[in-house]
Amino acid sequence: MSKIPKAPDKIFQEFTNDYKNTFGDDLVSIILYGSAARGEYVYKRSDINFLIVLSDKGIQRLRSAFSLIPKWNKKKVTTPLILTQQYIQSALDSYSIEFLAMKQHYQLVYGEDVLSELEIKPEHLRLQCERELRGKLLYLREGYLNTNGKIKLIKQLFKLSVPAFTSIFLALLYLKDVAVPNFKQQIFITTADVFDLDGEVFKNLLKIENKTTKFKKEQINQLMEQYIGQISKLTKIVDKL
Repeated sequence: MSKIPKAPDKIFQEFTNDYKNTFGDDLVSIILYGSAARGEYVYKRSDINFLIVLSDKGIQRLRSAFSLIPKWNKKKVTTPLILTQQYIQSALDSYSIEFLAMKQHYQLVYGEDVLSELEIKPEHLRLQCERELRGKLLYLREGYLNTNGKIKLIKQLFKLSVPAFTSIFLALLYLKDVAVPNFKQQIFITTADVFDLDGEVFKNLLKIENKTTKFKKEQINQLMEQYIGQISKLTKIVDKL
């Protein structure tokens, strides 16, 4: 029998017990976020992401969890994001996109719901969106040059960039007061509609990421150039928001 769960909730009790036994009363919350919380979990392909909130005392003894990391990595659980409530509140201005993404799609597994009352300020969110878009645009251009036009490397660049843009696009839809879809594909398509981008570029990008369609080398290179062009256009739009 595979150690990888067929659904995230199959491991909730054991995962919670492990961290309760390790941190006791210093364990404040366990929260599922990411693709599994959005309903996009794919058996044997998707990672399972947890936010663990500890007390100020608990986070001083992270070494207590050493043995838990490799155990749960084998079951497609990434190393948890471990924070304190004080850190979350103090970091909202710097990590507005990340906390908004969590707040939009999460499941409380144990303890206090520390995300429900978070206030994301639009001015912080817009500034981080612009900063992230500019950084990702440079990353795509440099990364593309380093691929030397090789299909395998370009596909890898696509795959690595999609999660980051999913969160950025979610934040931009929130800024425009547009209902944020649950699924990644709809987030990309809705963003293209709202910001007058070429939706076909993003549809093809996701086809490559999901391995549902085969493209020739020239098509892959053209798509990369189009992708960079659309992100460049979006960066200029966000700059003027």
